Amino acid sequence: MERMLASTSTSRGGTMRSFQPFVASSPAVPRPRAFGHCLPQPRRRSLVSRALDFEQLTLEDLTQEDPPLAPPPPPAPRSGRKMSRRFAAETAKVPGKHVALKPSEALELVKATASTKFRETVELHARLNIDPKYTNQQLRATVSLPKGTGKELRVAVICQGDNEKVAREAGADHVGSADLIAEIAGGMMDFDKLVATPDMMPRLAKLGRQLGPRGLMPNPKAGTVVTDVATAVREFKGGKVEYRADKAGNVHVGIGKADFDPAALLENLKAVQESIDANRPPGAKGIYWKTLTLCSSMGPAVRVNHAALREIKLQ
Repeated sequence: MERMLASTSTSRGGTMRSFQPFVASSPAVPRPRAFGHCLPQPRRRSLVSRALDFEQLTLEDLTQEDPPLAPPPPPAPRSGRKMSRRFAAETAKVPGKHVALKPSEALELVKATASTKFRETVELHARLNIDPKYTNQQLRATVSLPKGTGKELRVAVICQGDNEKVAREAGADHVGSADLIAEIAGGMMDFDKLVATPDMMPRLAKLGRQLGPRGLMPNPKAGTVVTDVATAVREFKGGKVEYRADKAGNVHVGIGKADFDPAALLENLKAVQESIDANRPPGAKGIYWKTLTLCSSMGPAVRVNHAALREIKLQ
């Protein structure tokens, strides 16, 4: 049925309307599908390529088997990391992650596998049964290593009045109040620990974006917001370290250098273990320690028997 399409045009005399017949187009005819569309993909391709006309198809074309497919490539290894010859040789000395050694044996093995040219650090990695996303299962504390860390720590103290003289006498590398805050705001980061007194914390608030990402912002839990600056400086200079659990409930802390005596490393290891047990979060339930592992900076991991470490009594 024809319909009339109206259009308008403007002239001097006014507006004129003209009507044109409109014929609706016929609906689109679906395109016929090629023969073999319901067959498997390899067979459909061979049939369509060999017979473009339906009349040329025969029974042999339908019953002919497809050529064998090429074998799939071998699966890639699960870990794409390549192991150096040095690391592979050192890993061969370790019994494996399913064998937990005594603390003294583990420390001897860690020292034997520290074969790089620089002075490696002996690291402790503990996997705890906590979930730090809950406030009652968070772990953050400090511990003083009896034998030190083997590294010279640079300490800066922000205080005022008589505390400045006390901090300098205790061995602080940088001491000041408003002048030191201005230097830090200008980009001076020549220190490893920043200690502040409580009355200076409001002035340090503007440095949060600079100190926070570097882990240098003073915090009472880390022992860097104190009133006795002399004791704090001596403790950090003597080997006081901070540790905290990451999002997965793991604790990573260095307990000394690979050239330390095994007895000194064992004493530092025992101090860290006792500190983690003493600061157990109140929300931790069941087994607290899952695994305890030691390694050097560039060496393989050595599993440690935590129960044997807890039974050790040092004088």
